[in-house]
Amino acid sequence: MDAMNELRGALTYFLDNQAAFREALTVHLRLSLTALAIALVLSVPLGIWAARRRQVAQPIINLANALRVVPSLAVLFLALPYFGIGFTPSLIALTVLACPPILINTYAGFRSVDRAVIEAAYGMGMASRQVLRAVEFPLALPVLVAGVRIATVEVIASASLAAYIAGGGLGEFIQRGFAVNNLSITIAGTIPIALLALLADALLAGVQRATSIAAR
Repeated sequence: MDAMNELRGALTYFLDNQAAFREALTVHLRLSLTALAIALVLSVPLGIWAARRRQVAQPIINLANALRVVPSLAVLFLALPYFGIGFTPSLIALTVLACPPILINTYAGFRSVDRAVIEAAYGMGMASRQVLRAVEFPLALPVLVAGVRIATVEVIASASLAAYIAGGGLGEFIQRGFAVNNLSITIAGTIPIALLALLADALLAGVQRATSIAAR
């Protein structure tokens, strides 16, 4: 009964504060999508570049793996002394979180492309850019999308911590719930974040399946 009461309280709080939720949702999505877009721009070219250079690839992938084990909250607070508080440091911290899975999967995807297929493409007279665009990229895409899927779920969940450095987003309600010791407010902030993460995961799982079928 207590759980049901808390859920009813969360629904009541949500209905009473819909404008605030819409504003927080907008900030949450802007933070998450911008961080993912920047991470894609940085990580995909670097992953492709590393996949073609074995001598420098290992240090890059080791660094990316090391970044993956740093807790989300630690990344946010490490950004504090250098960038202060607000939206920008939150965006930088989330971008740092999003880069490793995209970079690692881009590297793995391009490394997994059968060398014989690439050589056959060159044998047909295709230029290097054509091989990259028409052969390597489609075959590596399912693994790359898997990295984007991991990064998206991590970023949406971690964006809730941005509220602790005044970055806004749905995490504000979780923070407010803790501050006033009100579980209903905390639940009202937690459920939308969980739903966003599940929705994004389901959408990207569909994209991953579609790219896998296309790559066969």
